[in-house]
Formats: sequence, C-alpha cells, structure tokens
Amino acid sequence: MNLKTLTASALTVASIIFSAGIASAQPVGTNGTNGNYIGVGLAAGATSGGQGNDEAQLGGNVQGRYAVPNAPVSLRGSLLYGGDAAAIMPIVTYDAPIARNTNVYFGGGYSFVTEEGQNTPLGNRNSPVVTLGAESEVSKNVIAYGDAKWGIDAYKNSDADAVSFQAGLGYRF
Repeated sequence: MNLKTLTASALTVASIIFSAGIASAQPVGTNGTNGNYIGVGLAAGATSGGQGNDEAQLGGNVQGRYAVPNAPVSLRGSLLYGGDAAAIMPIVTYDAPIARNTNVYFGGGYSFVTEEGQNTPLGNRNSPVVTLGAESEVSKNVIAYGDAKWGIDAYKNSDADAVSFQAGLGYRF
C-alpha cells in the first residue's frame, strides 16, 4: 500500500467519522465518554520496511488519555513495545461521540523509538504518526479501546510506512 492510497483512505474514514458526529441523526443526549484513563493491551505491527530484520512485530501497549475539559480534544500517550525497542508517542486527538459512553477519535503526534534501527510494532525510527480509534466505557471505570496507528516513513534505510493495530482495557480515573 503506497502513501497516497493510505492518505486517501485515512482522510475518507476521518470524513465519515466526523460527519457522523455532526449528523442530525445522532441520538439526542449522545455524550460519548470524557473519562481519563490508563490501559494496557496488545499491539500488532502489520508492516515491514522491506530491508530484512525489520519485520512486523507483535507486542504490547500502554495507553493513556487526558480529556481536555470543555473541548472535543484529548491528549494521549502511547507506548508500543515488542521486538528490540519501544515506540513512545505523544498524540493529540479530536474526539467525536457516537453513542452513550463511546467515542471515535482521530489525531496525530510523533513516535520516538528508544533505539533507532531496532524493531517496534510501529517501525524502527522516529516518525510522524496518525491514529484512528474508538473507546467505550464498558462497565464502571473500565474503558475498552482499539486503534490503528500509521507511522509515516517509519523505517530506517527505507521509505516504507508502518501500520500497527492496538486493543486493550483501561482503568478510568
């Protein structure tokens, strides 16, 4: 999948999600979730850089969310580990409520690899990151989340992008 195709796909999905949040068909009282949380789960790299020893990695994730009061944005932190290093990402997202206690989110940030050249679920070098995901409070103080992260030009000695999928459970505080 090339960069143009991935960019067009991300923009299409984002347009659909954001217009769904604005649509008049949205049920009255849909308030999403504004909870802050920290969670853990799985991370699965879906790409490789094509240079050998940079294959897709399976690992884990630690993710957190701070919902900015009275604004549809959140500050998020994500740590993806697996392989020989970890990717640390500060991310800002736009959050759109789609159902009671449920949001979709879209945003961007930057991935800092702890040891550039070593594998993580999201490539092996520092890179800009775009994310698209959903989160829902499934019971009192328990948030289920899942997202995709796209690392742009995320492999050393390659112009390949990286894609990783995450899912987990978080504790709302």
